[in-house]
Amino acid sequence: MALHVVILAAGKGTRMRSDRPKVLHEIAGKPMLHYVIETARALDAAQIHVVYGHGGDQVRAASAHYPVNWVEQAQQKGTGHAVQQVAPHIPDDATVLVLYGDVPLTQVQTLQSLIDAAAAGHLGLLTAILDDAGSYGRILRDADNSVVAIVEYRDATAEQRAIREINTGMLAAPAGRLKQWLSAIDADNAQGEYYLTDIIGLAAADGAEVVTSHPQHAWEGDGVNSRQDQARLERIYQGLLAEALLADGVTIADPARIDIRGSLACGQDVFIDVNTVFLGEVTLGDGVTVGPNTIIDGCRVAAGTHIRENCVLERSVIGENCTIGPFSRVRPESDLAARVHLGNFVELKKARVAEGTKINHLSYVGDAIVGRDVNIGAGTITCNYDGANKHLTEIGDDVFVGSDTQLVAPVKVGRGVTIGAGTTVTRDIPDDLLCISRVPQQHIEGWQRPRKKRR
Repeated sequence: MALHVVILAAGKGTRMRSDRPKVLHEIAGKPMLHYVIETARALDAAQIHVVYGHGGDQVRAASAHYPVNWVEQAQQKGTGHAVQQVAPHIPDDATVLVLYGDVPLTQVQTLQSLIDAAAAGHLGLLTAILDDAGSYGRILRDADNSVVAIVEYRDATAEQRAIREINTGMLAAPAGRLKQWLSAIDADNAQGEYYLTDIIGLAAADGAEVVTSHPQHAWEGDGVNSRQDQARLERIYQGLLAEALLADGVTIADPARIDIRGSLACGQDVFIDVNTVFLGEVTLGDGVTVGPNTIIDGCRVAAGTHIRENCVLERSVIGENCTIGPFSRVRPESDLAARVHLGNFVELKKARVAEGTKINHLSYVGDAIVGRDVNIGAGTITCNYDGANKHLTEIGDDVFVGSDTQLVAPVKVGRGVTIGAGTTVTRDIPDDLLCISRVPQQHIEGWQRPRKKRR
């Protein structure tokens, strides 16, 4: 039978205290809803239906790249009402799996057991046993231990609230029977809503077997209703990512102090220090070391490179055996060849730097092509912006640039050139020359420095 997955994503999320729809709040840099959609896709769903409501335009715009069927729940009348909106889109011979857009970490293997139960004609229900069941709905069983109903916390008696088995909300059922049960639910409860959970009692009364299964990890059924919930699931997910890296042989100084908000692929013998953040798609080659307090966004870093503390690297390529930092920034579209050194407070932007070049102190190189074995002294800047347009600076191989030099683009510096400290370069320099432009030093006797008058 074809699998149809229904994802409920219409809630406002009042406790998040945000104008953003709840399902668009992020775990590891990605909206929670996207985790759920990707899980549904991993289950080979024939069709994914997303029920939207509050902030629907934002939800659809943020998720437009996914091939899903959008179904509006114009009035928020409960989970049962939400699934009723989707029912006309699902053939009777399908299997239906119901998920939630604010429950992002449920694993594929956990959900497969529900699908298998539904495919066999049963109702599959995901439950969990908690020491503190809180405000979750409670699972009611008869003397034979068969599930007979779910009671919501608000409607439960004190005796029922003592039950530790709770409903996660996720279930699977044959579509035809699910539609029958949905048509029979009512809103006679404390909330005045149509509860999806009411179908459990209807299914039991109808003679359908309710097959329960538990997730391997209790947090798989945890939803996000507050910033506290979001922070807790963030750390759980980051812990899973860190454990996977450790299992692959990566050394992480403190697994509790790494954040991966995208994907991170590592070679052998990689070391990652504390308080590091990885954004987008990042690749670290064999033997790469990443110092503390560093952010790497969408970069490829080749083998043997050492990134020291407090660096920011953005959407660039770093070659083999480079040394970056401390306090270096590599801005987008930069490309460093092997054995490049960038030091304290050096910033690159859209710069191509050839092998063996050193830019070690307090310099800015932007919109530039820099040759091999160049030494750029402290305080050097490429003046690449004229207020309207960016211009290119080209520096040939084996150039020595003295400290406090300004290269006013567009300008070309030939191979083997030496530029004296304090020079402002405004014209192209041919190969193998010494270039100096300095105001002659003067000594003026009797000159008095201005002083503030005493009051």
